[in-house]
Amino acid sequence: MMSPWTSRRGRRKHTGLDKYAVEAVERTMGEERNDAPAPSSGRRTRRRAARSERSTQAYDGRILNRRINFVRLGMAWSDLAAAILLDNPYNLIFLSNAPLKWIAIISGDSEPSDRASAVAVRGGIAHARLVFDRIPHPDRFMYNTLIRGAAHSDAPRDALSIYARMARHRGGCGGGVRPDKLTFPFVLRACAAMGAGGTGAQVHAHVVKAGCESDAFVRNALIGMHASCGDLEVAAALFDSGARGDAVAWSAMISGCVRRGDICAARELFDESPVKDLVSWNVMITEYAKRGEMAMARELFDQVPERDVVSWNAMISGYVRCGSHRHAMELFEQMQCIGEKPDTVTVLSLLSACADSGALDVGRRLHSYLSERFSRTGLTTVLGNALIDMYAKCGSMKSAHEVFWSIRDKDVSTWNSIIGGNALHGHVNESIDMFEKMLKGNVKPDEITFVAVLVACSHGGMVDRGHKYFNLMQQRYRIEPNIKHYGCMVDILSRAGLLKEAFEFIDTMKVEPNSVIWRTLLGACRIHGEIELAEHANRELLKARSDASGDYVLLSNIYASVGEWLGSEKMRKLMDDTGVNKEAGRAVIDGSSKDLMQSCRQF
Repeated sequence: MMSPWTSRRGRRKHTGLDKYAVEAVERTMGEERNDAPAPSSGRRTRRRAARSERSTQAYDGRILNRRINFVRLGMAWSDLAAAILLDNPYNLIFLSNAPLKWIAIISGDSEPSDRASAVAVRGGIAHARLVFDRIPHPDRFMYNTLIRGAAHSDAPRDALSIYARMARHRGGCGGGVRPDKLTFPFVLRACAAMGAGGTGAQVHAHVVKAGCESDAFVRNALIGMHASCGDLEVAAALFDSGARGDAVAWSAMISGCVRRGDICAARELFDESPVKDLVSWNVMITEYAKRGEMAMARELFDQVPERDVVSWNAMISGYVRCGSHRHAMELFEQMQCIGEKPDTVTVLSLLSACADSGALDVGRRLHSYLSERFSRTGLTTVLGNALIDMYAKCGSMKSAHEVFWSIRDKDVSTWNSIIGGNALHGHVNESIDMFEKMLKGNVKPDEITFVAVLVACSHGGMVDRGHKYFNLMQQRYRIEPNIKHYGCMVDILSRAGLLKEAFEFIDTMKVEPNSVIWRTLLGACRIHGEIELAEHANRELLKARSDASGDYVLLSNIYASVGEWLGSEKMRKLMDDTGVNKEAGRAVIDGSSKDLMQSCRQF
């Protein structure tokens, strides 16, 4: 008889499971059954075998129906895809895809330490901790594995808490577990990631007490920690005492100076270094790119003996931040010509460049490239969000909607992108409809969500609905409104001609109104011919900012529109007296989009 796991009916019932996961679990269960001893002949033995088979089927069904729980983390399938606890902490099925390959399946006869190490992968630390906490007497290998995983995760503080538990057990009457040279580098890495120099100094004392200070890996970790957040003199002393021949030590010192913001000291060390590894090159290129010093970054980039994807990403993202979209796309073309495979960071930077420059054709080519690359697993949430944002900013809301509905794991950013995109293009009903679907789907909105939906209400003249959402944000979701939310409400009231209500609303604001709010009111006063309110708004606007020529011109035009030429001339004279000059108008032709399309003909 076939088990419910392997039956077609069982598969149809659980079509949400990835076919690779089904095959993996089937293979694991098949191996377990094949390892069982063959039954001997005899009626009693056959009955016992039949009962065993029925029990196995029931057990398989329990696994299928109650125990399998896929947890998508981070970039969907790029990290840990699932960790499944069966009947005890030692009985695990662990599936991972990095990318499109199941890395390991652990079940049955493996040692407990193998399980702990398997799940302590970046992105799966929560599952690893769940297993670890149920192990009565974890050994040093388990501690080191979990500390390593936590140090590389988004919560490095967990590494310190696990190390503290290790230290407490060490001090117990049972002897406990002593840290070794494999423990300290990751604990020190966690200290550096948190900027906890004081804690790092305490760990340094533990290193000396354990006699591990002479180990090269521990010493380099100490140098990196002290250089980035601890005592720089201690880092220099460790560096000078036999570490100058180690390229990793040079990288640790350079990285530490960069983290402190001392780019000059980092460059001096970099130039002095006799042997430069790729980490040193990438650290310097990335820092120059972050500072906008693209000429210096490009100089180093061209000198790198052998580049990796991090080197390319640093340059591409740097050009995007500086607005040099053409250079970013040219680098991407070079990257593909030499056979370097772009990763998620590369594509995100390029999609941002397309969104900012309006290069829709290039964005579509990137979308096509991503569709081919993720044809089996589907787009990750982060990439899907970037595509929605790109299409929305380029004005192709139809494509944005297609991407939105193709994303399986939508997060709040996904909903924000589609709601905001519809609102900015005046698709008011679609924007509000998406917001209502978001609430019905039990997705908790954030402050960005409410800015987007309030913009939609403003464009649609929906005063009552705007008040409703503004109150919902505070009362149900406990989100305190910021200046953007207040600005949206003022715009809603101003567009509807409710100028007195808008001024009264400003008086109730918990934050100081900025120049944007007063300028919004001033523009509404011009449309509705409210001279007195316009004068009040202009006075407040000039208090906030008195060097913007447009504010003077706006009030002058308001006077002129109702025939008060004296007031109009008065505002023009006030501009001359205060030395404010109106900037001359000019036409700008931006050829960047055309350059982008020419430099990115093929992917």
